[in-house]
Amino acid sequence: MRKYFAEVMGTFVLVFTGCGAIVVNDLYGGALGHVGICLVFGLAVMALIYAVGNISGAHFNPAVTLGFFFAGRLSWREILPYLASEIGGAFGATLLLKLMFPAHPTLGATLPGDSLITAFVLEVVLSFILMFVILNVSTGAMEKGIMAGAAIGATVMLCALFGGPVSGASMNPARSLGPALASGQLAHVWLYIVAPILGAALASPTCRFIQGKECCYVSDGCQ
Repeated sequence: MRKYFAEVMGTFVLVFTGCGAIVVNDLYGGALGHVGICLVFGLAVMALIYAVGNISGAHFNPAVTLGFFFAGRLSWREILPYLASEIGGAFGATLLLKLMFPAHPTLGATLPGDSLITAFVLEVVLSFILMFVILNVSTGAMEKGIMAGAAIGATVMLCALFGGPVSGASMNPARSLGPALASGQLAHVWLYIVAPILGAALASPTCRFIQGKECCYVSDGCQ
């Protein structure tokens, strides 16, 4: 149970700080700016990996959980508890933001800034990049270690810097689903569920092709 509670808390902190940064930026005259918001998301991911990566693996993202499963590093029995923990943490964070900032219309929901096709393709690619990095710097289904937090946090920041204006650079169904449910911005939420999962799924065979057996640590199917 400790690892699932860690996932609730970690996803809560990630969504509260990241989406909170968007809300604060909108309501307080652009105080953070686009770069500042990207820094908040990246730094939150990095700090949380160092904080609880040894407990839960620091997924905080249903696409990452499924990506580890696709790579044979996570049992199917753990998928639903992980997903429920991540979605619950994200929804709790956005409910708190809604109580604090009731005037904000989206609560940091991810919305396409371009065509749906462009946003979808970009989300797939960004999620692929993120999961590819995670698979190559993690151990089993655990994002932990001296440099894993820095590498993964920097990847989130990098993807958000150039992808944010186009698609919102979610890469995380829980991060998008929480604000969408709390604000009622449900029109495009499917995009931010399907695209990250597809991108994460594509990362596994790519990692296995490059790293060979070293990409997988758990499943016998990787032998």
